[in-house]
Parts: sequence; C-alpha cells; structure tokens
Amino acid sequence: MVSAGLPQGTVPKLERPGPLRKRVYEALLELITTRALRPGMHLVESELAGQLGVSRQPVREALQRLNTEGWVDLRPAQGAFVHEPTEEEADQLLSVRTVLEAEAARLAAANSDAAGIAALEKLCAKGEQAAADGDVDLAVATNAEFHAKIMELAGNVVLAELAGQVDRRVRWYYTPVARQRGKQSWIEHRDLIAALSAHDERRATEVMRAHTERTRTTYHERSDRA
Repeated sequence: MVSAGLPQGTVPKLERPGPLRKRVYEALLELITTRALRPGMHLVESELAGQLGVSRQPVREALQRLNTEGWVDLRPAQGAFVHEPTEEEADQLLSVRTVLEAEAARLAAANSDAAGIAALEKLCAKGEQAAADGDVDLAVATNAEFHAKIMELAGNVVLAELAGQVDRRVRWYYTPVARQRGKQSWIEHRDLIAALSAHDERRATEVMRAHTERTRTTYHERSDRA
C-alpha cells in the first residue's frame, strides 16, 4: 500500500486569505490533478496535515469533499485513496470535452481578432519549448491555458462554464499522455491557429475535433495502462 509521501518540491504553499478548509481542499485537488498524488495512493490524514502545515481537521474535511466530487475514495476501515478512474469514465469525459472544444473552436473562428491570435501564438511557442525541454508539468499547464484562451475567444459564457466543470479532469487525464503527445500536440495547435486566423469555422471545428480525439485515443493506448 503506497501512502501519500510527496516528491520534494511538490507541496504547494497555502495562501493565507480564505477559509483554511478551502485552501487545503484546493492544495490537495491540485496535487491530485497534477498526479503528485497518484491514482490509488493512500492518503493518510496525519501525513498530509504535517506536509501542509495544518491540523488534521481541515484535511479530513477536504478529503470528504474530494470524495463527494469523485477525486478520492473513502473506504471503510481502510481510509482515503486517490480515485483510480476507469477507462469508461475517462472515455465519457474526454468525449464530452471533444463536443465542447469543437464548438468553442467554431465560435472562436468567427469571433477571434488579431490580439487573440497573437495570444494563442505566444502560448503555442511556450508549449513547443516546454515539449522540446521535456517539461511535462509546464506543457500540461500551457496546454490548459491554450484551450482556455480558445474558450475565452469563443465568447459563450454558458459554454465556458460547462468547460470549466471538466477542465480539472481533462488535465488529470492529459498529464499521463503529455509526453507521448509531445510535439505533435503543438503542431495540431498551430493548425488550429491557422484556421482561427482565417476565420474558417468549418476547418477550426474539424481540427479541434481531430485534436481532442487523438488525445482521447492516446489516453487509452498510454504506456502506463495496467
């Protein structure tokens, strides 16, 4: 049984404003999303409390909330464990992501301006460098920024809210395949920028759909699959 010993440098500093239980929740969620706390890992309240510099109570409350949201499994007489997503869970979420992102790309193609395209190009260059350097954490974070920017350019508040609900889990599923997707993912981003810049709604939709479907396929074919 693997407990929640964290790699050195991964424990986030808790910002002081806001309720402690919320800050502990956000810290643990970030550690799970980035897979510093890996699926199946045993989460020991006392260890987490010591690593985060808090008492056990806010950790317990955070674990209960994470359990409700499906990030953590609370097992009777065993304790808390990071949820291990099934292939079906991942497939369903990544399929929904494809629908949301494809529509966002279509709207962004219709609405994007020079400033928006420039912002995407800057993020793409940042992601390309991260991929070249083998910096998976930065590549994952930049990928999330890139897709969030497209959602912003789409200009649909409801669509953005729906995408926000799945964003954390998309990052969770993308992290183990980020290295495998590597440079190819950013080549696809360049193709998408070209479609947006040309205001080609149909092409932008097609490129985004193919892009997100490749990520979904790669997740199911990932090297760490049991």
